[in-house]
Amino acid sequence: MAPIEEEERMTVSVRDVAAAASVSVGTVSNVLNRPDKVAPATVARVTAAIAELGFVRNDAARQLRAGHSRSIGLVVLDVRNPFFTDVARGAEDRAAEAGMTVLLGNSDENTDREGAYLDLFEEQRVAGVLISPLADDLPRLQRIRDRGTTVVLVDREVADQSFSSVAVDDVVGGSLAVSHLIDTGRRRIAFIGGPMGIRQVVDRLDGARRAVAAADAEGVSLEVIETESLTVLAGRAAGEAIRERAASDRPDAIFAANDLLAMGVLQALMMQGSIDVPGEIALIGYDDIDFAAAAVVPMSSIRQPAALIGYTAVDLMLKEADGETARERVVFQPELVVRESTSSRS
Repeated sequence: MAPIEEEERMTVSVRDVAAAASVSVGTVSNVLNRPDKVAPATVARVTAAIAELGFVRNDAARQLRAGHSRSIGLVVLDVRNPFFTDVARGAEDRAAEAGMTVLLGNSDENTDREGAYLDLFEEQRVAGVLISPLADDLPRLQRIRDRGTTVVLVDREVADQSFSSVAVDDVVGGSLAVSHLIDTGRRRIAFIGGPMGIRQVVDRLDGARRAVAAADAEGVSLEVIETESLTVLAGRAAGEAIRERAASDRPDAIFAANDLLAMGVLQALMMQGSIDVPGEIALIGYDDIDFAAAAVVPMSSIRQPAALIGYTAVDLMLKEADGETARERVVFQPELVVRESTSSRS
């Protein structure tokens, strides 16, 4: 039998293999799925036909017929943020242990893109959806779950445990950041972050406000500077606005809602050597991405176990999908990491 051309391989079916091996379609199916039930000589003949024809089984179609695939959909807020890259890596590690793959979607902090990925993942009949949702409005996720797809919230939680979730206590994280700034002698503190439709930003700001309210020091204030996104560019714009102020009108410390914002702020403040960090303004971020420690002024940050969050999210999804457990709410505690950007004043 002469090998067929490359274009023809795309159309080779189970029936073609069965005809070439002089067996039934059912026998080919058994060889592919239950070879122990087929005589060794027949297995050898079917295997030879598969190799000769260049047959590739359509595993995706087989899984869809079974009602699900071996893929998991993951939707993150911003794939440019190394925090979410690490979350995805952790999810991939746990998925690989289960013989599954992760399909990554980047909502880019856009509700329309988020919805498009949810539609796509449902069409692909993924085994489950992991999502860091943009807003508090969760009825769409509820409908997806009602149609049979397990949904786990990532870096988010809901008070009523209507969804399994994996998160870090961002209120505690925000409080840790601002309490640290106060402890180093800072009094005029600015919070930079947004948009306020993102729950993580709101929770970190809530924690910052609690720290100010609980401060056993006079003259502590908190200014809120809202940004349109959680990016380096947004941080740079906020930092430039602060740099343009009179020295007496500037904060003496900044808590940025994530490390990308903090990096942009640092770039703007240090441009042309105009403002000393931490001498004039202390700076702390959130997430503790690798770039925080490598910045020109190593940045203090609030650390989250990103990879563990992703790993745990997949683990919860698998357990819930298999009926092994009820919905779970896992909350990790954040950790303060102190570096040069928040050194105490001499």
